[in-house]
Amino acid sequence: MDMSAVPPILDATLPDKWIDADTAAFQENFERKSFEVSHHLACHPLFQLPQLMDLAERTLKTRPSDLYYDMGDVAPGQKWKDTNRAFSPLKALEQLEDSDAWFIFRSTQRDPAYAELYRHAIAEIKDMVGGDIESKISKEDIIVFVTSPNRVTSYHIDRECNFILQIHGEKDLYVFDREDRQILPEVEIERFWAMDNNAPNYRPELQNRAKSYKLAPGNGVHVPVNCPHWLKNADNISVTLSVNFQFVDSLRADIYRANHYLRKLGMNPNPPGQNAVRDRAKVMALSTVSAARRVARSVLQRGGSFGADREA
Repeated sequence: MDMSAVPPILDATLPDKWIDADTAAFQENFERKSFEVSHHLACHPLFQLPQLMDLAERTLKTRPSDLYYDMGDVAPGQKWKDTNRAFSPLKALEQLEDSDAWFIFRSTQRDPAYAELYRHAIAEIKDMVGGDIESKISKEDIIVFVTSPNRVTSYHIDRECNFILQIHGEKDLYVFDREDRQILPEVEIERFWAMDNNAPNYRPELQNRAKSYKLAPGNGVHVPVNCPHWLKNADNISVTLSVNFQFVDSLRADIYRANHYLRKLGMNPNPPGQNAVRDRAKVMALSTVSAARRVARSVLQRGGSFGADREA
């Protein structure tokens, strides 16, 4: 590991204010459009490679499912399920310059060393968003990405809105308009929410429609829910912090799920927002089906059957 590339360890105290953005533009564009921000965490010791190696060891011991890793020469349109995971993550981290690896430290706040940073990050962003944002959030966390030189993070969409904050190294981020149905067709959004994280398909012929950002230590980008994006690391090790929010607004997601099943029945359902009455009917129908499935699973787990229940 090239330790000369690691920034010096500084005071671990968090600054009173660590993210900068125009307040009016922030509130106008949050969860609507991607936009750039700046931050003051680039030299924080918790994001240096030796500390991240320690974090990897602790995570593998205490909550191994929170450390995702893969390896290989990845193309923008490649699906995550097709990447190589048959290797030792700790060895790949030790040889990060040459391992062609990508690491996701999920829910990093579960590690006590990162808990205060998490609380600070979440609180400041909520304060910048303003309004009744607290009641709209169902889940929040921080994720750390560590990436080998020149590695690609393939094209995808997320359930969360996030702030991608670059800590070390440089990379290019390409964000697409989630409302462009040539880029992101309804059927792909429906399949994503219903069953398949790999549903969105990269269309290289539409690459010029992406908004491009050059990520470098001290800057970052807000990416709203379901905005397609992919990243290309520069010829350097990259460390990136992502602050994420998943919203309570399950209504829109449930409509997409309902539309997925209606389309499988040969129908051509309307997207969310075009007919409020139909939207509510879809959500109610999906809730009924989901409840029936839960009952069925419960009966089967007890060793019973629907026939036996009816006869009782």
